[in-house]
Order: sequence, then structure tokens, then C-alpha cells
Amino acid sequence: MSDVPSPDLLPETPNVTSVIQDAVRDDYLRLTDDTWPSSIEEYLADRYQLDIASEYAGCPLKNPWGKASGQLSMTARQVEEDVEAGLGFVVLKTVIAQDAAGDQSMDAWAIKEIRMLAEPIVGQRGDEGWTISWKGRGWWQTFDEYLDLVRNAQRIARGRGTLIVPSCKYHLPTPDETEWRRGEYEFTTRKILAAWQSESEDSAKPMPLEKDFSPTLAGSDLASQQAQILDWLLTVPRLVRDAVAGHDKDKAVNSPVRLGLKLFNALFDDEFQLCMLDTIHEADADRPDFFIYGNRLFDPKREFDGRRGIAYGGPDLSDRNLRVMSAFQAQTASVAAPLSWSATGNIVSGKMALEYALRGASSFQLHTFFQLPSDVSRMTTGSKVRKALHELYFHPRTGFIVWMHHLAGVLGLPTEMIRLRDIIGCGPQLPNVGTPD
Repeated sequence: MSDVPSPDLLPETPNVTSVIQDAVRDDYLRLTDDTWPSSIEEYLADRYQLDIASEYAGCPLKNPWGKASGQLSMTARQVEEDVEAGLGFVVLKTVIAQDAAGDQSMDAWAIKEIRMLAEPIVGQRGDEGWTISWKGRGWWQTFDEYLDLVRNAQRIARGRGTLIVPSCKYHLPTPDETEWRRGEYEFTTRKILAAWQSESEDSAKPMPLEKDFSPTLAGSDLASQQAQILDWLLTVPRLVRDAVAGHDKDKAVNSPVRLGLKLFNALFDDEFQLCMLDTIHEADADRPDFFIYGNRLFDPKREFDGRRGIAYGGPDLSDRNLRVMSAFQAQTASVAAPLSWSATGNIVSGKMALEYALRGASSFQLHTFFQLPSDVSRMTTGSKVRKALHELYFHPRTGFIVWMHHLAGVLGLPTEMIRLRDIIGCGPQLPNVGTPD
């Protein structure tokens, strides 16, 4: 048994009624891809009195589950599978920004290296989990092909309740650079926005956009100075808004883009992670609209396929993320309007998702869990996304349903309809989380 303290707020096992436990166990064993409800949201409301509606970037979601940006969200076929499986949102593969001439300052991230391998991993506390090792980086096809993906994804998702979110990696100056390449921000942002709006059900709605601070930055010279990182966080939102501002006087309020910064785990201590979070909250008009936390860990000594220094996930990633977000939640208890945020990092169960929700996350982005070997899932047919959702919702010990009911008991929530929105951010109300009375 490790002496590393656990950051978990939830106990080892849920305390729910036998009626709920039996119903969940029955569904876990009975449901298949062929018998999956046409609307999982309605099914959970009718059978389990659960309202799982949430939000991402201020946009309503039918459910909180999304696919994180990566190799699993770079084709129309993949998006179609995600929409059919019932995800609440999909973040597209990260495109590398360019200017009108096609020049890319971050072209080192536009390299076709896509080999991926799901590997077991053991965390410092002895918990077993999974990590995906890969050599891939950002979008390596043409920018026009990325715009086609944005349009096609929007077309596929239209009327089906899945939010489509582009992702971009823009120029970040090194310490010896004195200028930001604004041309990349202007050209790329405008083009993506136009493509997204062209197939939108309501072109007046703002487009959510993730600015990807890749975990590989944590091992590069770009991330060698803390002051440089903080400057990135303060400057990027303004440049994105300026790119699409037009003649609006209040860019932050009227911007057609809702920008989220995907914060990475830097090679510094937790104090600097908190400093990054403080920085984006204290930026006033230049702060982002939301953020994503927290991208994978980086090990400069870890090797994969001939490359030394790669990102990794697993239990240590979620432990650090939960520890940092608990500390941040405690120090911002009096903040009137904290930014909304989307969680990512070792979300391999409904229980883990709710650990993030208790700390304020309103949505959950998964990548590794959609790539695990088939024998990890109870469901034997259907897409990997559908199989993953089956585990996330219905697992009798770690599933979303039993832990939502557990928390309803702990928090004293009305049981005629238990709302996820009433649980988000309630971690400070659980000083002695355990079994309900």
C-alpha cells in the first residue's frame, strides 16, 4: 500500500438502494448495441430519475461526454460514429495555424506520426490504469482539408444534439522573439469560423474553439520559462478575439468565438499549475471564455518507438489534476464568476468523471478510454465509443448512475429528478464524504 495520499473525494464503493443497484446491474448485463435506447438521456430520466444535461463553453449539452481532440476525431466517419453513439460533443483534431501565405510557425507539430499503443500503467499509489503512447502531433493534412472536416462534422451533427468544437495550435513566441505572428491568428480563426458557421443550425451562435497547449510543450524549449507561459495565457485570448472582432467595441461579450485554453501539465510543481489558473482568471477582459484541464503529463525520460520524451496519462495524471483543482477550488471559493471548465485526464469511469464534476467541471473529455482493448468492455458489439458509454453509465461499481445516486444522498438532493448541474462544484460541501444517512 502506497503512502502517497489519495485526492479522491468519493469513497471506494457507492451507497445506493438495492432497487437502484439491481436496476443498474440488470442494464449492465442486458443492454447491447442493438438494445441501446434511442435516447439515453430520456432513458436515464425515466428509469433512474437522472437529468444529465450540462454545458460546454456556455453551450448547452444533452449529456456531458465528449471526445477529446486527437487521432480519433480527424475524419467525417469518426464524427459520424461519435454522433451515432450519442456523445454530447466532439473536439476535432488540432489544426496547426497558418497565415494567408500558408506559413506555419508551429509546423513541427504538423507531422504525420500516428502510431498509437494502449499500454497498462501503474500509478504512484499503486492504482492500475491505461495510457496511450503515440508519436503523433497535430493535423498534418492541408488546411483546406481541415476546413472540409469542420463543415462535414457540422453537417453530420446538425439536428442530432452533438456540439462540434474545432481545435487549433497557434504561434507561441519563444523568449528571444519580440513579435506575435498575428497573421496566423487572423487568417486561421476567420477561416475556421466561416466553415463552422456555414453548416451551423444557427449561424448567430458563437463557435466554441479550443486553443491547444500541447503536453509536448512541457518538454520543449518553449516551456522553459514560467514567465513566458503566463504571457501566452494572457495574450492568446486577445489575439483570437481581435481576429474576429470586426467593429464590435466589446470583443469579449460580442465575439463570435468562445475560446477555451487547454492547459497542460508543465514540468513545474503544483504551485505553478495554480499560478496558470490564477492568471487566466485575473485577466479581466482578456481572459478566456472557459478552459480545459489538464492535459497529459510529460516524462522527458520515457521512450516510445525510438523517441525519448513523450506524454503519458493514467492514474498519476488524474491524481495531479484532482489535487490541483481541489486546491484551486478552495482558494477561489469567494470568486463571484469562476470560468467554466471541461475536464480531461484519465476519465475511465463515471466515478472519475464525478470527481472532476465535484471540483467544478461541467463536461468530460475522453481519448484513452475510447481506444482500450475490446475485452475491457462488457458490451461485445458496437463501436468503441458506444462500448465506453455503456461502461461509463452502467458499471455497477464505478458507473455514473450509481455514483449520481450516491451523491444525491450525501448532498440531500431531491430524488424525483437528480440533476448533474446540482452536483457540479459541490466538492467543498463534502468534508466527510461517505455513506448517506
